Amino acid sequence: MAAVLLSAFLAIQSRGKDPMMPLRLLKDRNRSGSYATMLFVGAGMFATFYFLTLYMQLILGYSAVRTGFAYLPFSVGMGAAAAISSKLVFQVPPRLIAGPGLLVAAGGMLWFSTLGTDSSYAAHLMPAMFVTALGLGMSFVPMTLGAVSGVAHQDTGMASALLNTAQQVGGALGLAALSTISTSAADDRLPDAAANLYRAMGTKDFPLLAKAGEALTQGYTMAFVAAAVMFLAGLVVTFVAVDAGKQQHTEGAAPVHMG
Repeated sequence: MAAVLLSAFLAIQSRGKDPMMPLRLLKDRNRSGSYATMLFVGAGMFATFYFLTLYMQLILGYSAVRTGFAYLPFSVGMGAAAAISSKLVFQVPPRLIAGPGLLVAAGGMLWFSTLGTDSSYAAHLMPAMFVTALGLGMSFVPMTLGAVSGVAHQDTGMASALLNTAQQVGGALGLAALSTISTSAADDRLPDAAANLYRAMGTKDFPLLAKAGEALTQGYTMAFVAAAVMFLAGLVVTFVAVDAGKQQHTEGAAPVHMG
């Protein structure tokens, strides 16, 4: 049904005189490549937040407040990488920034995939979080510029909105796919692992609690491996589809054109 509705929407948009989503925006190779890359980035990133939160709260026993504070290194890494990449876009083509960034982010995901039930925040979670954030931050600026640069003034808002939509759609699809992978991996080790964890918490069955925690951790780590694959897929799309040159300076303002 979703495919039918999407096809009908595209058909209507292609024939309308004043379409909600001008399909001409997708004709530019770099713009379409940026959208496709962001789809994969969203798929891996949103699922990562979900599984890391479950890991910290269910396995490590963090409270909601402590979990929130635990994400601070992610914000720091993203901010630092965005500041660096916003300067690099004037020196090198965007794919030479976003591509390595996604490779670093994939490395962060593989680091997360080595988590155990007793992993340390300071020695394991925090550095892996910071590395992942650095990689993602390096990819966001060039992909955003690729999506909005060179568009007509009246299409700027839609071009930016499509980038955000690609990220959100990717997040929804990625969460569905990675949740299936995680649940299957956990249940292979202990059937109904999540239900058993909550049951063990209520009955204080510590042997069962340990087994369920190990099973769920295995599921989370498999999801992180899948997220790494998502980032690598985005890297491939970036190098294949995005061929714009370095960002050009404009007088007295932020750059608006690649090439």
